[in-house]
Amino acid sequence: MNQDEAKRLAAVAALAELPEEGIVGLGSGSTAKLFIDEVGALVRAGRKIVGVPTSEGSRKQAESLGIPLLPDVGPWAIDVTVDGADEVSDALDLIKGGGAAHTREKIVNYASKRNVIVVDASKLSKRLGESWPLPLEILRFAQHNTEKTLGKYGQPRQRMKNDGSGPVLSDAGNLIVDLVCDPIADPAALDHALRQIPGVVETGLFVQRADLVLVAGEDGVRRLTR
Repeated sequence: MNQDEAKRLAAVAALAELPEEGIVGLGSGSTAKLFIDEVGALVRAGRKIVGVPTSEGSRKQAESLGIPLLPDVGPWAIDVTVDGADEVSDALDLIKGGGAAHTREKIVNYASKRNVIVVDASKLSKRLGESWPLPLEILRFAQHNTEKTLGKYGQPRQRMKNDGSGPVLSDAGNLIVDLVCDPIADPAALDHALRQIPGVVETGLFVQRADLVLVAGEDGVRRLTR
């Protein structure tokens, strides 16, 4: 089974976690994109699902599939959110933000009664930071001051577009900095410390925010719960 096949397997498995009708948070990223495709098929078949997208990319995809969406301003009472992750630790803490959408993803995550994470087995690590840097969304104003302070915790690297046309920006127009650091011994403490730095909008650390992690691999889909 290749990685794309595993992602699809995880995305399809998440459908069993949806209510018969209700409000569903629509995550961002490659695996979440496959999940949204499946939700679109359910809606076309008559399932009464309303979505809350976590990014402009997810919004456009959902709209193209005919999935009804709630307004951005909220408030929402989301039954379940299905999203991906860049890294999942043994404690089921997460690093997210590879798609620069982690602030909106975290807001939707906190508005959800239940959060389901869909990944392939390559995303598993003993501790966060072993295989993925920590994405941070920061303000443009005083960028270098913020980066200097971030240097106490690792090596901050501004994320640039692959085509060299400029910096990667969040949907809110803020910069993305990837903090390269050692494996994280205490994600909750690091998350708290980083969010105290003026200029940091949000971190990609999702600590104790996964109710269920669906991991697709050669042996099928495993269900991991805390």
